[in-house]
Amino acid sequence: MSKIFIDTNILVYTLDNKDKERKKKAREIIKNVIDTYQAVISTQVIKEFYVVATKKLNIDPIIVKNIIHNFHNMEIVNNDLEIIEQAIDISVISQLSFWDSLIIAAAERSNCEYIISEDLNAGQIYRGVELINPFKREDF
Repeated sequence: MSKIFIDTNILVYTLDNKDKERKKKAREIIKNVIDTYQAVISTQVIKEFYVVATKKLNIDPIIVKNIIHNFHNMEIVNNDLEIIEQAIDISVISQLSFWDSLIIAAAERSNCEYIISEDLNAGQIYRGVELINPFKREDF
């Protein structure tokens, strides 16, 4: 089964009421990934999701905690020192932000084929992991 790394923004959109169509599409994307692939996230994604959901979307922290509890169904990559060092290399070599590079390093560690994100450059391949914007592809 192919592995797909889910970036924070896709998860956040599943709760964002500002754009109902994007919210609906994000929920379809997540459901499709979980049903069809092995979903992967990192500790970074969980932390970012919590902060954005509670601070920017003003969702009750206990509700967000309950959502995060359901992430047990996904593979979770711990951002350890090795991943941080790899992210620094990716950032320097590829001229990407450190935070985006952490996502790539975590996806590589987990042997993901794809990262789904709206933030990164769709179609780019870093360290064997292809970046996909699922809002611009019919198969998501």
